Amino acid sequence: MDRMTRRAFGAAGFVLLLFTSATLAQQQAPTVRVRGTIERINGSTYVVKTRDGAELKMTLADNPQIAGVVKASLSDIKQGSFVGVTAMPRADGSQSALEVHIFPEAMRGTGEGHYPWDLRPQSTMTNANVEQIVTAVDGQTLMLKYKDGEKKIFVPVNTPIVAYAPGDKSDLKPGAKVFILASKQPDGTLQGRALRVGRDGVTPPM
Repeated sequence: MDRMTRRAFGAAGFVLLLFTSATLAQQQAPTVRVRGTIERINGSTYVVKTRDGAELKMTLADNPQIAGVVKASLSDIKQGSFVGVTAMPRADGSQSALEVHIFPEAMRGTGEGHYPWDLRPQSTMTNANVEQIVTAVDGQTLMLKYKDGEKKIFVPVNTPIVAYAPGDKSDLKPGAKVFILASKQPDGTLQGRALRVGRDGVTPPM
């Protein structure tokens, strides 16, 4: 192999390495959870004021997942529903719900599983199918089943419960209360890929 050929292969390999590194960096970008209000829109940039008063700049990822958040009730939770429940652990190994999100059928499987959450210290999120409902005077006990296991979660009667409705970019306007899953970009801005937008005065409780 002559020197020119080796240089060509070397340059191609370097470009491939750069491309692979950039792709991995994008894939491994940590998820940032943003809770707040859209303050203003500057072109394609959304300025979001967080609950602690900070202002963050965000653009949208290609084909972002946008859903409206509307008020629901305990009676809207049915056997076979796919739900997301933020909860706190109880001494007996079960969980006590802080909030419940009812997914439409089109969003079944979203974030399925049981994992730590950051609403409160030690809080968890369980996205799963409702296998069984036991109703009592003070609330409901849900048996939730997901791909790797199951959880028993008690839902008190005063627990905030919301449902998701189809949404689009027209929901993203100043004054809208939002919960956003975003990725931090190299320039420090955020790129929103999943957005939950409150409707009719609802603040996404997650």
